[in-house]
Amino acid sequence: MENLSSEWYNRPPVKILTHVVAWAIVLTLPYLLNGDHNEGHPPDHEGRGQQLMYVNFLTNFLWIGAFYLNAGWLTPKLFSHKKYVLYIGSLILLFGLILAIHAFLFVDVFSIHPFSIKRASGFLLSTFLLAIAISTTFRLVRDRIDADKMAQERQAENLKTELSFLRSQINPHFIFNILNNLVALERMKSEELGPTILKLSALMQYMLYETGEDKVPLSMEIEYLQSYIDLQRQRFGKNMPIFVSMDEPEGAYEIEPMLLIPFVENAFKHGAGMIDQRAIHVDLHVEDGVLYFGVKNKYNADSTEVKDKGSGIGLTNVKRRLNLLYPSGHSLQIMQDQGWFRVLLKLNLH
Repeated sequence: MENLSSEWYNRPPVKILTHVVAWAIVLTLPYLLNGDHNEGHPPDHEGRGQQLMYVNFLTNFLWIGAFYLNAGWLTPKLFSHKKYVLYIGSLILLFGLILAIHAFLFVDVFSIHPFSIKRASGFLLSTFLLAIAISTTFRLVRDRIDADKMAQERQAENLKTELSFLRSQINPHFIFNILNNLVALERMKSEELGPTILKLSALMQYMLYETGEDKVPLSMEIEYLQSYIDLQRQRFGKNMPIFVSMDEPEGAYEIEPMLLIPFVENAFKHGAGMIDQRAIHVDLHVEDGVLYFGVKNKYNADSTEVKDKGSGIGLTNVKRRLNLLYPSGHSLQIMQDQGWFRVLLKLNLH
């Protein structure tokens, strides 16, 4: 019930009614404010009053264009970005254009003389200002509603994904295998025991504590990926060729935590079975503030392996997060060709 009440403004009848009411006010108010809608010209007996009515009727359609031009472009591009001088200048030019079209209708189309720019400007200005005021308010209110809705979705998504990341993003079998490796290393008195424990500790610390932040340094996310891959290397040894190229960029870039790991985890989950010439490639680099991240793994298209319940949860979660956090700042390609499963992510870090 709460969701329905919060979505009432998106219903088509409500949108149509809102626009009808707004235009009813904009188009009728000038006649209420200016009792004589013939722009101060006394009516004659040769149809002058009817011609003026036609001119004003056609001029009214200009307010529709002004309304949607301001709501769709001037307000979001200039006013919302605090480019007030350019915004006001654009409005002056727009009013001048409307005045010129009105004069063209008045003089050239209907041949009404004389035409007074001063009188016409006074007549049109009140309607123009009202149309712009309603248009700007309409856009700002709509943007605010959309922003609040997006914030609510992000909050709900964070609550839903926090536990799902802890349960599914790191395969429990991976943790158990690492623990078994630690036992084996301890028995062999291997020098790799200490570094392995530290990597696992760093992995778990990042998962439990850093994921609560809205954003983390990209370098921290890369370090987490590298620790995860190093532990997987130790798990598979020479049985799994792993090729990694991750260049830590210059600059203080930030990224949402655990946004990249699902792709790598998915590659190990589905690329380590009964596959000929299995291999995993991971590539990460940043150019001009844009992150390019690619993961590919060999897969067996004919495999009849039964997937566990968590299969696919990681990719579904990360797609949803990308759509919420970077709605127009990312592109994601997932494809399968020639025995390779490929993921290509392009992310605008600005």
